[in-house]
Formats: sequence, C-alpha cells, structure tokens
Amino acid sequence: MNRIGNYIRAIRPWYLGREKIMCISEPKADGPNTLRKGHDQPAATSVHGWRYHHIGIPTDVSRAGEYYLEQFKMYVSAFETSPCGIQWMRFEPDSPVHALIQSVPHIAFEVDDLQAAIEGKEILTAPNSPSEGVTVAMILDSGAPVELLEFRRDRTKGTSER
Repeated sequence: MNRIGNYIRAIRPWYLGREKIMCISEPKADGPNTLRKGHDQPAATSVHGWRYHHIGIPTDVSRAGEYYLEQFKMYVSAFETSPCGIQWMRFEPDSPVHALIQSVPHIAFEVDDLQAAIEGKEILTAPNSPSEGVTVAMILDSGAPVELLEFRRDRTKGTSER
C-alpha cells in the first residue's frame, strides 16, 4: 500500500459508549517521512528502549486467584502465572479508573525514566504507586491506553522490587 493509503488506513473511528474517539497512528519515529514496515519493531521498543511487561484485559468475569486493589476498586489476576504476561482486570461499578482503561485492553512497558517517557504524551492516569517499588502512568497512543512502569531497583543486589 502507498504512503497515502497507509495514512488513510491509520485513521479510523471507534466508539466507547456513545463517545466517538478518532485513532490516528503516527509515522515511525526515526524520520519524518518513514513509515513502519511489517517486520519493523515499534518505536516504543526500537527507538525508546521500552520493554514489554504485560497486557491488561478488562473482563466482567470473576477469576480464581484474583486480588483486590482497593485504591482502584478493581480486581486483577493471572499476571503472576501467565507466561505471556496476561493480566485480567475486573472493575467495581464505581471504580475511579478511566473508562477507556476499563473497556479497552492495554499494553504495558517497563521504562527507565517514567517522567521522560510521559513527556509530551496525553496522560490518562497521572504517575502513581499502586504497590511498593513501582510507579506507573497511563498514556493514550493511537486511541489506546498504554501503561508505563518504572521499578525502583536495588542497585547493590542487581534486583528490583517487583
């Protein structure tokens, strides 16, 4: 497909309830006119050095082993046992979590510097610490939520506080 076709194909609406959200994909970050080819890694990993951590999938099904995160009024499960990093998320009706995060799967990346990673990005959830040793934020990329995590590491032992 030609360049114009790629741009046209990249712009498409989707709906969250009655709210229409336009999803606009950006060209690859290594040049103003360079589009990502099918075999190229996304700029998040190839340019920015972000590392895959998990995919969060909203559900309304209760699952064995889920645990409750009171500050977010949500349950999470499967992360610890999934070899691919699947995390199921089930929300209480009055959860303060952004509606998009409650309804659309998100991908999560570990970053070295969370503040630098979110600079200039549209923020869905401001940086916060859901558990000891980790700070997270949610951004919007091409109409989809993306979670960025920064772990505080124990430099003397070479381990992290995950």
